[in-house]
Formats: sequence, structure tokens, C-alpha cells
Amino acid sequence: MKRENPYESHNARILEVKDLTQREKLYTLRFTDREISGSFNFWPGQFVIVDLKGFGEFPVSLCSPPTRKGYIQLCIRRVGRVTKFIHGMKEGDIVGIRGPYGNGFPMEAMRGSNLILVAGGLGMAPLRSVLWYAIDTGNYEHVWLFYGTKSYEDILFRDEVVHLLKHGPSMNCTVKLAYEIETPSCIYLEQGFSAQVCRGVVTDLFRGEEFDVENTYALICGPPVMYRFVIRELLNRKLSPGRIYMTLERRMRCGIGKCGHCVVGTSTSMKYVCRDGPVFTYWDALSTRGLI
Repeated sequence: MKRENPYESHNARILEVKDLTQREKLYTLRFTDREISGSFNFWPGQFVIVDLKGFGEFPVSLCSPPTRKGYIQLCIRRVGRVTKFIHGMKEGDIVGIRGPYGNGFPMEAMRGSNLILVAGGLGMAPLRSVLWYAIDTGNYEHVWLFYGTKSYEDILFRDEVVHLLKHGPSMNCTVKLAYEIETPSCIYLEQGFSAQVCRGVVTDLFRGEEFDVENTYALICGPPVMYRFVIRELLNRKLSPGRIYMTLERRMRCGIGKCGHCVVGTSTSMKYVCRDGPVFTYWDALSTRGLI
């Protein structure tokens, strides 16, 4: 979508609101302007700003794949005043959308390779865009999704995850799930998929898996504490730091790097997460203080 004014937002109608967990809802939206709706393009990993006229705005990653045209989807967690307001909105209501912003994942550069997607909690939202883009296009050799969550009730896109646990192999996709809190639902799920579901943390899911590190990229999104252990696991398997990508969506702010709240690093290695990211390689993290 061409934007003469980077601050300009466009009206989008809420087509559907779906409860994912007690804190997260999935919003399906379509731009009211048909031309904008048809021309809106993005890459997995990019984000938009949701503009609630006269109330406030906030950044959020696009969680639908760009292969599915005519609508976009946003997974929104209720964490404050503005997100509480949108959680009260209904189908048919209008919000403003501006963007997309950021660099996104280099999907074309990774074409033909294996992808390891490592998600923790809400980090599943931006990686869902990558997951379905890879499956829809068929341009990638194999996709692994390692998803760590607190409990069965906290699984985002639960129906999709269970579907891929069953049918992923036919799509060149392997899904493995780790949960921390044992509930009857988790036990039932583990009994049905004993090789793919376990109680533990997301790094436990690497056990028994072999990767061709010369033809594999890892994409990570989750809570800050997760990055250290996942990156250590990947480096121990000899994956190059340049093949490890992280999306730092928690640092996103205005979208164009003007407010200064997303700045990290020092004068010699300064990064604007909104403008230079939110996707970075581990090489970027090694050269930029405070990036992760």
C-alpha cells in the first residue's frame, strides 16, 4: 500500500472477533476502501499501528499470511487502557490502520530452505504469519514449529495447532508443543501425540530432531528470557548467527522511529527497532548493546 503520509491511517471494518484465550482475541479486518484492501501487501514479521480515533493507538504484528488477500488478522492481548477498549469493540465497528512498518522476515532469501519457528506465548502470533505463508506457498523444504506455552488454555490458535499436529507431515510441517502447567486437557493432548507434546520448556522440543544447518534458518519470537536458551541451543547445533532471526515486537512504538522509544545500542551501533527491525539476526544482537 503506497503511503504519501506515513502517519495516515485508513479505516478498516472488524469482520470477526474470536476469543483465543482469556487475554487474547483474534480480529479479522478489511479496509473499507476497496482499492486499499486490494493493494495492501506486507511480509511476515511486519506490523501495523491500530488507531482508535480520539482514544489512542498501539502497534501490533500482523498474524495472517500475505498469501491470503482481502483481509488482515491481528492477535491483540488485553494489557492496558487502549487494548481494553478494543476488546470491547464488536463486529462491524471501524478502526484505523496505518502501516505496514518494519522490515519483516527475509522470506525470499530463505526460499528453498528449512525453517525452524520457535515461539513462546504471544510470540506465536507473528510466527503464525510465517508458518502459513510457508505452507501456502510450498517454497520451503520443511518447517518445524516448536511452541512453548503455559497450559492448554493458553495455546494461541489452538484449533490450527491441533490440526497441524495431526496433518502437518502431509504439508512438510512438524509441530511440537511444550507446556508448563499440567491440566487434564494437556494430558489428553500428550496421550494423543506422545512424540510431539511434552511437559517442559520449548528447548526440550529440540530433542531427537536433526537439521541440515547449512540449509536451515531459525526464526524466534517470545519472552526475553526465552531468547538466551533458544539461541544457545541453536548455536550448540552449529547454526550460524546470521541464520538466526528474532522479532523484537515488544519494542515497537510509533512505526517510523520518530518518537525515540525504540532506540537501542550506542552511538556506534544504534538501532531503531521500528525502522531497522523489528526483525534482527543474532549478529545484530552481538553488535548492538541492549537489543535482546
